[in-house]
Amino acid sequence: MIGERIKKLRDEKGYSITELAELANISKSYLSYIERNLNKNPSIHFLMKLAKTLDVSMEYLLTGMNQTDDHTMNSNGKDFLDKEWQIIIETAIKEGMNKDDFKEYINFIKFKNWEKSR
Repeated sequence: MIGERIKKLRDEKGYSITELAELANISKSYLSYIERNLNKNPSIHFLMKLAKTLDVSMEYLLTGMNQTDDHTMNSNGKDFLDKEWQIIIETAIKEGMNKDDFKEYINFIKFKNWEKSR
């Protein structure tokens, strides 16, 4: 949730609630409410100020993930799934493939690669 992410980022930066509120020019009580999930719907203005101060994207504050031009990154900054993979997977699903089909295809590719290496 947003509040938990904000608290984690604040702790990682070593800021107290008071320090972060002052740096971001936001209300300390409002920040506290958000962190404790008493208010689960912070304003965009509030999120913009926090994102800038904490040096993260608003998307990260909202979702826990960062979107770059063609990659989705998880909270560790590692590629999660690029756009091309998303399109390939979505197309396969639309054409009727299911998880078992994908697993069978992976095994087939592994077998073909094994055959080539012999």
